[in-house]
Amino acid sequence: MHESKRIFGLRKNVFFLGLVSLFNDFSAEMVYALMPAFLTSVLGAPPVFLGFMEGFVDAFASILKIVSGWLSDKIGKRKSLAVVGYALAVSTRSILAFVTNFWQVFALRVVDRAGKGLRDSPRDALISESVEASEVGKSFGYHRAMDTVGAILGPLSAVILLPLVSGNYRTMFLIAFGVGIFAVLSFLFVKEAKKSEDIIPKAPVPFTFSLKNFDRSFKLLLVAVFIFGVGVMPVSLVLLKVKDIGLAFESIPLMYLIYTVTFALTAIPFGRLSDKVGEKEVIIGGFLAAIVAYVILSQAQSILWVVLGFVTFGLYSAMTDGIERALTSKLVSHEQIATGQGFLQSAIGISSLVGGLIGGSIWTYFGSSPAFIYGVIMMAVGLLAFVRLNGYKPESK
Repeated sequence: MHESKRIFGLRKNVFFLGLVSLFNDFSAEMVYALMPAFLTSVLGAPPVFLGFMEGFVDAFASILKIVSGWLSDKIGKRKSLAVVGYALAVSTRSILAFVTNFWQVFALRVVDRAGKGLRDSPRDALISESVEASEVGKSFGYHRAMDTVGAILGPLSAVILLPLVSGNYRTMFLIAFGVGIFAVLSFLFVKEAKKSEDIIPKAPVPFTFSLKNFDRSFKLLLVAVFIFGVGVMPVSLVLLKVKDIGLAFESIPLMYLIYTVTFALTAIPFGRLSDKVGEKEVIIGGFLAAIVAYVILSQAQSILWVVLGFVTFGLYSAMTDGIERALTSKLVSHEQIATGQGFLQSAIGISSLVGGLIGGSIWTYFGSSPAFIYGVIMMAVGLLAFVRLNGYKPESK
């Protein structure tokens, strides 16, 4: 049975989980928006290090998502694992204020992403279990939008506050830690979803990295998402395009703000659209948007073209991030819903590591344009794989 109480038309759990993500991403993205400049200008890290670090930590978190998803399905608990994960990630942001080299940042990012790996699968399962099937797309769209509202407030605050603290990145990290505490406190209003009475409990599936217990359609989704992801470089690396056109490092948070505003404004509408026309159709549109964004950024020589590139890339994220999760919740059984979310995020994260290493290396040794062209080629292959493997057929008029 799903809870009946609603807030602004949303289930109570969904509403407050949105606040959790808002505060967490407010905190995390304030740090993330400053990280490219902090690493390269203060700590002296090369571009390839950014690609390696973000790809590695995302892949690491993705593997943990499979483990935490399986554990959550086994014990039948979602909230406790999510709380621990958020608390672990938030705690690292205060320590960033005291680092002296980029490898220390790397270690903290590993711990931060360990928290993400622990929390995401149980949280996504909790969202799925808190709503009816007809509301899944809207609920994930709302959650990703709130996540992105926080991601807007983060870089916006960085743009406003950085000059006020005399460009002191370390002070900004302490402020981000203070904001993150509210994410953990918001869990006080979240409850475990009540299981429907007509669901017959089954014995938990033994832990394994094998996909043999999943439906073929879900496996094909993972293949396509992985191939596409190999072409997607970490956003922290893509933001260095700002430097290529002669802008100061201080412009990076502003460009990241443009990307996140686009994401936030369009995530819920695209989520609702997916409930009406289907997740696959919207995801295909998102893949196309990413390809267009990279084509624009590969050739951009002025700020207007860079802005257009980040707006288009924001549309890609809005059309895929929450909607891939919604599609996953429909392709896996109830007993493996958190594990399935873990495998999805694992495919995205591991491909991000590959994409970050290859794209970052090309960027470091040959420049940004060849790196974006590499991304376009791989994403095009991923799009074709998604269309073919998932049996997409346009509806007849």
